[in-house]
Amino acid sequence: MAKVIRHIGHGALFIGSVVGYAAIQPSSAAIRLLSNAFGIMTVNTPDRCRIVLVAPLEGDPHAVASQVSAALDGGDVASLIVPRGGRDPGTFQALAEALVPLAQARGVAAIIEGDTRVAGRVGADGVHLEVGKAELAEAVARGGGRIVVGAGGAKTRDDALELGETGPDYVFFGRFGYDNKPEPHPRNLTLGAWWAQVVEIPCIVAAGSELASVVAVAATGAEFVALGSAVFASPAPGEAVADANRLLDEAAPRLGGEGANG
Repeated sequence: MAKVIRHIGHGALFIGSVVGYAAIQPSSAAIRLLSNAFGIMTVNTPDRCRIVLVAPLEGDPHAVASQVSAALDGGDVASLIVPRGGRDPGTFQALAEALVPLAQARGVAAIIEGDTRVAGRVGADGVHLEVGKAELAEAVARGGGRIVVGAGGAKTRDDALELGETGPDYVFFGRFGYDNKPEPHPRNLTLGAWWAQVVEIPCIVAAGSELASVVAVAATGAEFVALGSAVFASPAPGEAVADANRLLDEAAPRLGGEGANG
């Protein structure tokens, strides 16, 4: 039987092949229209593993915005995570101010890493946190279903379950900036496959530095695949996103359909 994904906090209920992922895409026009229905969401998005872009960890805001804009023009993207990297507070604020409108204008949720104040100032859709259970639980409670609160940093099943008990919108397996080998890290694939089988909270699994690695991630049953260097090391980020979507269309199991999650 296919896994049932429930997400009540954002007024979304996903059953079977009806997969809209409002939890990670609350800014799209369709989600805004339907989010008050508290019913089954029927959004015209692929019913298979989708792309989450992780913006470059380095580069000035203008250059990164140009890369991200080109990538988002390449096709379906569920959300954009904006990592801080080594940027100082002012530069990170400027980067968020540049990227959030770019994403939201295309119906793509913008998620800010690690700084709820920056997320609030720029009107981002959510925050990505790598913190302990107590701090994450506090952030989830403060969010109150109004913003996405994602959890990262889990390296073991126990870590992941501890974070999952707080009710985040997603759990991320991988580390920003560590997608420097062609294939995804085996640990992330193993954790993603286990999580997708037994837990209803969606997961994001980091891909490798080659676009073809999205196929291995999709095979785990994960709802989302995170792409960073595979897209932004390319001279044509939009073409890279288009190619990744083509690979997923061809090879990814349909979530809620035959072969998806059991």
